[in-house]
Amino acid sequence: MSKAIRDVYGEALAKYGKDDKRVVVLDADVSSSTKSATFKAVAPERFFNVGIAEANMCAMAAGMAASGKIPFVNTFAVFLTSIGLVTARALGSYAELPVKYVGAYGGLSDAFDGPSHHSIEDLAIMRALPNFKVFVASDATMTDWLIKNAIDDPSPMYLRMSRDVFPDIYSADEKFEEGKGKIIRDGKDATIIACGLMVGNALAAAEELAKEGISVRVVDMFCIKPLDKDLVLQCAKETGAIISAEEHNIIGGLGGAVAEALCAADAVVPMGFVGVNDCHAECGPYAKLQAKYGLDASAIAAKVKETIAKK
Repeated sequence: MSKAIRDVYGEALAKYGKDDKRVVVLDADVSSSTKSATFKAVAPERFFNVGIAEANMCAMAAGMAASGKIPFVNTFAVFLTSIGLVTARALGSYAELPVKYVGAYGGLSDAFDGPSHHSIEDLAIMRALPNFKVFVASDATMTDWLIKNAIDDPSPMYLRMSRDVFPDIYSADEKFEEGKGKIIRDGKDATIIACGLMVGNALAAAEELAKEGISVRVVDMFCIKPLDKDLVLQCAKETGAIISAEEHNIIGGLGGAVAEALCAADAVVPMGFVGVNDCHAECGPYAKLQAKYGLDASAIAAKVKETIAKK
């Protein structure tokens, strides 16, 4: 049975960081929510609870990084990419320090805490920072790899995690590569390029569309930056229509990155955008929020048909 992404993150952090003395973990007094407490249990001397002081936490992490450590900075995505942004820009981006910013409860997954805790602009913010790499976890296997890769890669990074359980997409032995998306279902009529929760929703939409004779390719674009531009252009050429699907504002995130790649290459194909339509979302059960704000499988399927009609 699938585990919550946050639980897998905590376990991976403990597994890969326990015996690596370079790894340090900082948390803004929400370690039971982010699951960084799992690392604390195995390496308490390298765990630092800084309290509700996100800006200070990010500055501390930068100092540790400058001293040869690999800091994992943890709090809710919305606070990490807002209160922590000044430090991320000056000491992560500009100084190119290997700080790993881990945004917990990405998208609408903190369902009942509402607009103050939803994070629907984080990908746009973090991919705009030079030198940053940006990733979105799409299942448990992917999450485990993201943590190991973050330790191995000296770049500053933003890793978006979720509170919730995502369906399993990959087998335990799946191989991943930075800057390379993965075709996880083939099709010829259109391509859905998705990330995070929306990969599973895109697969469900493709299954429903197949019953209507519509063949849809699904790509997991887990690496938002660097983006796999070659795959984007390949899909545009081979299927003739692109639909982005993200648990994020339709402005500036995965859809924006894909559209930029298409425009830069003069690839003229119809494109549809699935995401939160430039508004704040309210409180409620996670599945109902997805349905209300056009993120579920039925909304993706409708956007696919609308986009194919423009071919």
